[in-house]
Amino acid sequence: MNFEHTEDRRMLADSLNRFVSEQYAIEARNHVAYGEEGHSPLLYGQFADIGAIGALFPEDAGGFGGQGFDISVVFECLGRGLVAEPLLGALVVGQALIAAGSDAQKEQLAAIIGGTSIAALAHDEPGSHYELNNVATTAVRSGDGWVLNGAKGVVAFGEKADLLLVSARTSGSQYDEAGISLFLVPGNAAGIQKRGYNRIEGGRAAELVLDKVQVGADALLGEEGQGLSLLERVSGYAVLALTAEAVGAMDVAKDQTLEYLRTRKQFGVPIGSFQALQHRMADLLLEVEQARSAVINAAAAIADEDRVAREKALSAAKYSIGRIGTLVAEESIQMHGGIGMTWELPLAHYAKRLVMIDHQFGDEDHHLSRYIALGAQH
Repeated sequence: MNFEHTEDRRMLADSLNRFVSEQYAIEARNHVAYGEEGHSPLLYGQFADIGAIGALFPEDAGGFGGQGFDISVVFECLGRGLVAEPLLGALVVGQALIAAGSDAQKEQLAAIIGGTSIAALAHDEPGSHYELNNVATTAVRSGDGWVLNGAKGVVAFGEKADLLLVSARTSGSQYDEAGISLFLVPGNAAGIQKRGYNRIEGGRAAELVLDKVQVGADALLGEEGQGLSLLERVSGYAVLALTAEAVGAMDVAKDQTLEYLRTRKQFGVPIGSFQALQHRMADLLLEVEQARSAVINAAAAIADEDRVAREKALSAAKYSIGRIGTLVAEESIQMHGGIGMTWELPLAHYAKRLVMIDHQFGDEDHHLSRYIALGAQH
């Protein structure tokens, strides 16, 4: 099998890496990521201009990519630069619009691709785990529209989002698989209370309370009560993006650690000449390549119509990234010694992001259990 990217993808990666290295140096990144906005609207627009958002979607939807490897290329570049811009929300909500949106709803996709609209998925709820069917937020018919009530937790960029993709239950009880519907809700809709905060690794998130939020009939995305399969589908795209981002961050952490082992001296020699550290680094390099292989497998499987095969590949990648990402973070810091934990060293920020990626869209324990359960379905 040929694992080389196409020329178009290599050109996209080159331009993205160059843009990130020139415009997103670690000092500038930290100023933006840990600031009040959590990201730079100006830079986000520039990411759209150079095609980073358009590459996430197919041509017939207004993009110029949309395949698994297009998505992995973009997010691997973002991971290398620790980019804290809301592209993940754009991917998830955009893919939902493509899969189930009406023509009128898909007009919103153009604003997402153009970088003029920030989109966010509001699904997780306080006290819930990672199960997609765990939805307590309700949507009740009211006249020609709907009224939404409930709470959503850790909504990435939910405070500033122009468009929220909200999961709500239109029938059934909290854990039923049937009865979940998806709604497109304006971020400034009356009745939405937001509490924003900085995430530990940079960027912003928000806790949302939906108190009698009224939306029109056209806010329903797809079929009423049939939202779980679409939610699983778009979550798969998020898993692929996060795992690719992690590989990009791992590569940088690995390279910085190798450079430190070559230059840091003890007893008059580089510490990289010590056999114990050589063995630890060799093990780490093998683990990173294992993670890369898992992401390649997930990127190849993302379009698979066989649900079980597709979801197994995605869960295998997310489990691998969760385990290996934490290992890379810990080993890189340990081999740097005390300096590895300092704010001034870029590695510390890469380590935080690698650890926190594990907790988005299901941690390693969740995806290991999910992989086993999917395997039992064959």
